Amino acid sequence: MGKYFLPSKGAESWRELLADPDKHWKASYSAYELAFCWEAADNLPACVESVFKKSYIPLFQNVQVLYGFPEYKVALPGGGAQSQNDLYLLAKADGNLLTIMVEGKVSETFGETLITWKGETPSEGKRKRLKYLLELLELSEEEALHTRYQLLHRTASAVKEAKEVNAKNALMLVHSFSKEGKWFDDYAQFVQLFNLEASKDVVVGPVIVNGVNLYFAWVTGENLIAK
Repeated sequence: MGKYFLPSKGAESWRELLADPDKHWKASYSAYELAFCWEAADNLPACVESVFKKSYIPLFQNVQVLYGFPEYKVALPGGGAQSQNDLYLLAKADGNLLTIMVEGKVSETFGETLITWKGETPSEGKRKRLKYLLELLELSEEEALHTRYQLLHRTASAVKEAKEVNAKNALMLVHSFSKEGKWFDDYAQFVQLFNLEASKDVVVGPVIVNGVNLYFAWVTGENLIAK
């Protein structure tokens, strides 16, 4: 992936970054909803800022987005596909740098479980990647086997980027546009691996992971143009 990023000209600019622009760029799809919601905000979408404020965690009382990178790819050891994050934000929070990886969701799942992704005879590349992810997140393979693989590498992306920019804090944020909160249980099960109890529209943490203060949040939002 190149290290140079061009300014957005609006939500439609996000479309060309998608793996399949024709398939994934539709109203009620997460990529579309996320793009219009975040582009319409001066800083943070109101739904995100509200959750941050009501957390009463000092770090989240004054979060200012410095840079945002849609469809941000994070290279991980083991070859194969990079972790393509829906939105990466580098923010300033309470005087400190904060990396935020945003995963947009409507009805899409978090993909296959780790045990399915790994398979009975994983390739050398998969073994290398899995080792890296587990070591970075300080988890054991046994406890993570039934979690969703996407949640693992999205969270790893947040921690990895924090370490890259010497940020003390990282947040893995699920921005859900599902009124029913589809797949929240998968998210909650994953967060529980870090001895935290997840709730909708709540920030939880921190847990110290590889020297980084790691937080998790689930935010329910509505696209502004869909009203």
